[in-house]
Amino acid sequence: MHSIATTAAAADEMAARLASQSAIGLDTEFLRERTYRAQLCLLQVSAPGWAACLDPIAVPDLSALAQVLGDASVSKVLHASRQDLEVLLPIAGMVRPVFDTQIAAALAGEAAQIGYGELVRRLLGHELPKAHTRTDWSRRPLSPEQIEYALDDVRYLLPLKDALTERLERLGRLDWLAEELAALDDASSLGVRPEDAWRRLKGLAGLDPGRERLLRLLAAWRERRAMERDRPRGWILEDALLREIVLRVPRTPQALAAVPDMPPGLVTHCAAQLLECVREAAVADPPPPPPGRARPDPLKGALLKKLGALNQAAASELGLSPEVLVTRRELEQLADGRRDVPVLCGWRRGVIGERLLAAL
Repeated sequence: MHSIATTAAAADEMAARLASQSAIGLDTEFLRERTYRAQLCLLQVSAPGWAACLDPIAVPDLSALAQVLGDASVSKVLHASRQDLEVLLPIAGMVRPVFDTQIAAALAGEAAQIGYGELVRRLLGHELPKAHTRTDWSRRPLSPEQIEYALDDVRYLLPLKDALTERLERLGRLDWLAEELAALDDASSLGVRPEDAWRRLKGLAGLDPGRERLLRLLAAWRERRAMERDRPRGWILEDALLREIVLRVPRTPQALAAVPDMPPGLVTHCAAQLLECVREAAVADPPPPPPGRARPDPLKGALLKKLGALNQAAASELGLSPEVLVTRRELEQLADGRRDVPVLCGWRRGVIGERLLAAL
């Protein structure tokens, strides 16, 4: 079989070969710099002793492979899989079940976000070349060197799965892994719902209720418009501009146009929609001053330090990176009285969650 399938017949042959396996390696190359939805440019697969690519630009119909990708009897092994799953969802449906080598590695004591190349080097002793990390995978033809580079991304996935499974079994953490991987079997977690788009924005903590409503409305409007036009959300409205609108609360086209760095075209085409968000948010009039940097709360600071030390100690005992157990953001949420945080669910609750609750 050729190292890259460029015809429907070759894709069918590839699918038949993969369907007979109990586990296959999987990776994608895609572009999303100029669009909202990622453009799938290459699909790489592997089985023991074999690896190949499929060119989805030459063969856009992935129905034969989609059956394998959704087959519950074939484990799909990926590294840092979430973006790949998101890209494949509208084209091939849900990929399941998934074994994510980055998640497994973190539970086995490696760095929380360890890269594929570093994991291959550490566990398998093989150094991967980095010559084509900036390749435009949408350009054709692909060179033999580019194809070889892409195949390296799946050649070592199955050996990594075996090594990590063995280590996690030895540590008694296979149940932890099963729990983490189950979260990847939820289609609603892939992509962004417009109503949740505001969560991606940073640097807007401590807003008054009206401005928080405005933040949510503007972020949802931008997400929907980006989806409809298939353009990056930053092309619709940059984060910095969105923040300025939230903080300044312009109520007229003139006030909107006066926002620093506001493109005239955005005012011309979108003023009515943006000002409708302002009206619907019902921000207090006159608006209160933008939130300044809050003075640190010494009691909360001391509590966070205490919780952080507990997490550090637990992680050290287990040989894990501390952020695998609980993130700084979760510690802050606990200190603020929140109890709907991941560390209080599943295996983490017994490992560290109960200790944190006791300290609180």
